[in-house]
Amino acid sequence: MSIPKQVITPHISQQTQKRPKPDVVLVKIADYACDFTIDSAHAYQTARWCLMDALACALMALDFPACTRLLGPLVPGATLTGGARVPGTSYQLDPAQAAFNIGCLIRWLDFNDTWLAAEWGHPSDNLGSILAVTDYLSRQRIIAQKPPIIMQDILTAMIKSYEIQGILALENSFNWRGLDHVLLVRVASTAVITKLLGGEHKQIMNALSNAWMDGGALRAYRHAPNTGSRKSWAAGDACRRAVQLALMAMQGEMGYPTVLTEKAWGFYDVLFDCKPFKLAQGFDSYVIENILFKIAYPAEFHAQTAVEAALQLHPKVKNKIRQIDCIEVETQQPAMRIINKPGQLDNPADRDHCLQYLVAVPLIFGHLRAENYEDQFARDARIDQLRRLIQIRENKQFTQDYFDPQKRSISNAVQIFFKDGSSTEKVVVQFPIGHRKRRSEAIPLLQDKFEQSLASRLPAEKTSTIKQLFNSQSELAQTPVHEFMNLFVV
Repeated sequence: MSIPKQVITPHISQQTQKRPKPDVVLVKIADYACDFTIDSAHAYQTARWCLMDALACALMALDFPACTRLLGPLVPGATLTGGARVPGTSYQLDPAQAAFNIGCLIRWLDFNDTWLAAEWGHPSDNLGSILAVTDYLSRQRIIAQKPPIIMQDILTAMIKSYEIQGILALENSFNWRGLDHVLLVRVASTAVITKLLGGEHKQIMNALSNAWMDGGALRAYRHAPNTGSRKSWAAGDACRRAVQLALMAMQGEMGYPTVLTEKAWGFYDVLFDCKPFKLAQGFDSYVIENILFKIAYPAEFHAQTAVEAALQLHPKVKNKIRQIDCIEVETQQPAMRIINKPGQLDNPADRDHCLQYLVAVPLIFGHLRAENYEDQFARDARIDQLRRLIQIRENKQFTQDYFDPQKRSISNAVQIFFKDGSSTEKVVVQFPIGHRKRRSEAIPLLQDKFEQSLASRLPAEKTSTIKQLFNSQSELAQTPVHEFMNLFVV
């Protein structure tokens, strides 16, 4: 039997078996998590918006049984009095399981904020671990008659987790190796959670090394023919694991200094084509200040501008659906890879990652909502009839502008051609409404999204208190975390 070359271990002398110095990437992440001071008022303001958005997503997800059946303790009855709370529920859980619950809720509808670069991801996924751990710690401090954790600590942890995940994603593509982006949630959350638990530099390094040692989840659950609901709970799973690793580090669990660079056995050689990570810039607050919000459409982000273009065309085609001969969609290369999906769609997870579906529904109905992915809605024969008429191709300029750090556009174009030879204009949308270039029109819509979600789940008194808190950066920042989380208990 032949042995793959990469796993043949060279002879190592006793001289070289000393514990090596830690990998540079581990040191840089730990330095940032442990010592860096965030001094950007804009970053904190954006963190407040991100928190609003994530909680809105979490409350909206409670309408979907496929999500709520995953909530609660892992083992029935295994609740924890004085444990972390799960928004929109009455659960009290250990912080690791609470992190899974909150992470599932935030991510379920594919409606939370997004980061697009060489790697994709959703930095607000990290709030699953951050909210759970800070809530638990705050309650424990009150019991011990110590000052509670305050919301400013959450906002700081958010900024740092966004930055760690996002900077690692700028020039390092995990998806090209078949690895899912939730591994960056696990890494970022592990770093900031260990710090929140009181960890020092060495403990953060130890926890981080174990996060990388876990390797990465496969992306098979995000792609046909295996697309499924795991893509909605994978981030929660990463949050839960991050809390576990952080707690273990705080109990003295050891780390592995060259988990990334170790020849034959390290992350780079085993999972990253023997290439080291590129860090395009230092860690600061760049990512959260440039985050992408999903304001109007619960759909994969590379399709957001296609949905917007389709909605602009809806009034012109709504009474001519049967007269359509073909629909041309121009998009960027990442969308071609992950959401260009002809053929059968088996479940909601399939549909919200199908560019053809995301164009067809707003063309026909003039809207795109989370319930539009459910089986009953998808039975409308017009949707699949229209999907079959959609032709998708890459626009090279769109791809170039997507990767251009000065633009970071996510462009799509849609044009309709009719059987009589006529056509609509080509509608091109470069920047989705959640892009930083469109913040002024996005924030009022984000506030509406938040307030509607509050009203759908919470009594008027709590809704009013929450809205008042979020209207004041300083008041929110000084609120004890456990008091804040109590406002979301039902």
